[in-house]
Amino acid sequence: MRVLKKYPNRRLYDTRTSSYITLADVKQMVLGAETFEVRDAKSGEDLTRSILLQIILEEETGGVPMFSTPMLANIIRFYGHAMQGMMGNYLEKNLQTFVEVQARFAEQSKGLYDPKTFTPETWAQFMSGQAPLMQGLMGNYLEQSKNLFVQMQEQMQAGALFPGMPGFGAKR
Repeated sequence: MRVLKKYPNRRLYDTRTSSYITLADVKQMVLGAETFEVRDAKSGEDLTRSILLQIILEEETGGVPMFSTPMLANIIRFYGHAMQGMMGNYLEKNLQTFVEVQARFAEQSKGLYDPKTFTPETWAQFMSGQAPLMQGLMGNYLEQSKNLFVQMQEQMQAGALFPGMPGFGAKR
């Protein structure tokens, strides 16, 4: 695993290349699906999440944000809430499903980006044929999302999520 050290002066040091790097370099590692961790140079504390959140903050403040203000407010409301752990798991599984749908779509659209065959007419043809495919992919995604939520509800009702807590036990 690639280890990055964060120094008090906020600089990041890549132990593999023996050089200082920027958040933009870390973003490129993420985009390249590289496995890494960020450690505090002094204490050894894992700072990976903190660095990833910094990258998200930079992306959100520059360009076109991914998260709306109401969505961010809703996420904040889940902190400290009994459902906090479930929400993180739910969002993670939904994002993974979305990535899988996106990968399937990319696989099916291969060849469209070949400069020799890519024309406005080819793109229009492709998109007109994709409506049923996209409906199917998104339908599957929404169905998986619904099933995940129902599964979490059932676990909560069965008392699996909050064992021993009054009001969260199995129904009798």
